[in-house]
Amino acid sequence: MAAAAGRVIKPRPLFPEIPGCSSDITVPTRHGPMPATLYRPPEGTPAKGVYVNAHGGGFVMGGAIGDDPLCRFLAEHARVFVVNVDYALAPARRFPVPCEQVYDALKWVAAPGREWAGARLCVGGQSAGGALAAAASRLALREGGPEIVLQVLHYPPLDLVTPATAKPAPPGRRVVIRPWMGEVFDTAYIPDIARRGDPLASPAWGGNGDGLAGIAPALVLTCEHDRLRAEAVTYAGKLAEAGALVEHYDILGVDHGYDLMGGEPELVRRVYAFLALHVERAVTA
Repeated sequence: MAAAAGRVIKPRPLFPEIPGCSSDITVPTRHGPMPATLYRPPEGTPAKGVYVNAHGGGFVMGGAIGDDPLCRFLAEHARVFVVNVDYALAPARRFPVPCEQVYDALKWVAAPGREWAGARLCVGGQSAGGALAAAASRLALREGGPEIVLQVLHYPPLDLVTPATAKPAPPGRRVVIRPWMGEVFDTAYIPDIARRGDPLASPAWGGNGDGLAGIAPALVLTCEHDRLRAEAVTYAGKLAEAGALVEHYDILGVDHGYDLMGGEPELVRRVYAFLALHVERAVTA
């Protein structure tokens, strides 16, 4: 499995024309210091926002470096600071630790005295990172802040209760998410099956999508052939009912992790540009 994981999370050489300006930082959390990478917007560009990013990897693998192309792209085109966090992985650190770490990163970013003081705050992630962004946004709603102007949920897993074997895959296709992955990853992250129904873990399951009034505005991106698509669509509907859905964008012809596993570079560029446009709009509105 480790070899397969390495293939999944290896960053692709996307956007070589964007060199990026980044530095390693440490973000304090209730679970101890968390490594992160800070990306800055182009020199001389006034930044009006900060985007906290959480990488994917099924909660058990990967790292912030996997999202380096996305973070460079956002810093360049959305003109924001990007804090790309390396949250703790299961099984060493299980639910709700990563959720709380991402939320604590939001609070740290929003604290006075930062070089981006007064900037508007966004949070987002891909795959498991999208689930953590949803959880952090829910925690911000519960705790009364910090204010988030946009949450970006990019092909997120949002129902850990329903077995992967019960999540339909497009007929005749060999999909990225195999049933065994759900069992292995979910067991590592939340071994107690009863806890998988927590709204922070499974916001799309059952009635967990109720009571979202006041949650951060959301951009939800799904992949047409993704086994996890239906649960993200369900959650997008709940966000819409709460008046919190900015847009649901279904990326046609692709599967889970398309941008990290050999997807057409121009398609990736178009999707990232769409994402960056929404971030820029949110932080300048």
